[in-house]
Amino acid sequence: MNTIEGGVTAAKGFMAASAEAGFKYKNRTDMALVYTESPAVCAGTFTTNVVKAAPVWWDKEIVESKKDVHAVVLNSGIANACTGGEGKEINEYMASQIAEALGVSTKEVLTASTGVIGMQIKKEPIQKGAKLLKDALADTKEAGLLAAKAIMTTDTVPKEAAASFEVDGVTVTVGGMSKGSGMIHPNMATMLSVTTTDAKISHDLLQEMVSEIVSDSFNMISVDRDTSTNDTYLVLANGESGVEIKAGTNGYVKFKEALSFVATDLAKQMAADGEGATRLMEVRAVHCKNKEEAKIFSKSVVTSNLVKAMVFGKDANWGRVLCALGYSGADFDPDVIDLILEAEDEQIVLVKDGVPTDYSEDEATILLGKDAVTFICDMKQGDASAIAWGCDLTYDYVKINGDYRS
Repeated sequence: MNTIEGGVTAAKGFMAASAEAGFKYKNRTDMALVYTESPAVCAGTFTTNVVKAAPVWWDKEIVESKKDVHAVVLNSGIANACTGGEGKEINEYMASQIAEALGVSTKEVLTASTGVIGMQIKKEPIQKGAKLLKDALADTKEAGLLAAKAIMTTDTVPKEAAASFEVDGVTVTVGGMSKGSGMIHPNMATMLSVTTTDAKISHDLLQEMVSEIVSDSFNMISVDRDTSTNDTYLVLANGESGVEIKAGTNGYVKFKEALSFVATDLAKQMAADGEGATRLMEVRAVHCKNKEEAKIFSKSVVTSNLVKAMVFGKDANWGRVLCALGYSGADFDPDVIDLILEAEDEQIVLVKDGVPTDYSEDEATILLGKDAVTFICDMKQGDASAIAWGCDLTYDYVKINGDYRS
């Protein structure tokens, strides 16, 4: 597998566009389109929040129907959540306007929205955006990047990832984009993600793979423990590479690796770009009894506000990590645990067999000041492991969310 530049336009046959439609923001793009002329198999996972936005209900129905699609239209600024029947009608209207512009059926257009909850979307920006998007469609890297920028809300940077591999000398490409900075605690952040591939694959096999991959990527990140009403992860496969992916083949292994890489890379980018964040935090729970408990341990630490604040303050208050492990709900022997701090290939053993070591506080502070910080929790129970990602908790997080609607 090779990592490559690009996002949703990296795969053969996919185009993207962005537009300044005027949903809520002024003087910036706020609508994006991903399109393939060839019909695409589509798989997806969605928010577990009982309160689901109108586009989530729309997409779930289409994905579960196992019918092919041609496009995904996304808007930022207004989430179209808690908007009742009117919200569902305007969501279908958005799909229909894009469908008309592209010459496809309404049910062949997926939708996604992010932004303020409870506001109604008006028809005017949809009408304006649909025409602008159709005219701006391109298969260039720039078009993909501009689409990623258009779906940003409190994000500070656009998020893209892409990878390719070969099967019998033919290149297959996977590329994606995401947005997410706050309300990031998917159990499958607000999280929207669209991935495209030119692989040929059945709906059932793709859905099975997507559901498995999301468990170790998007579901293992947390910024603020809030699960959004709009979380959506969509994967479109148009088959234009001509390479068919079948279970049990070498191509299947390579495709899963590439799809997993793109999902994990996008997830880490979202965690690093948490609202107000200054550094990425990674938590590895190793030598656990089983995968489930490893995930419980790592997620418990990465979601702890005290641990997040500790990382922001560059204070190696390791007791907070052990405390988070202790209330996780999974059992372990605290008298055998090791805790290691790692950054830029340097390590400091903070705790050995349940008690603190004679480590240097100054050296620990230096490591905690790096852009990415890792805590390795060695539970000494078995062979299973899991990784979770998050970020520090800063003053700016409160500032950003204190006036989000204004």
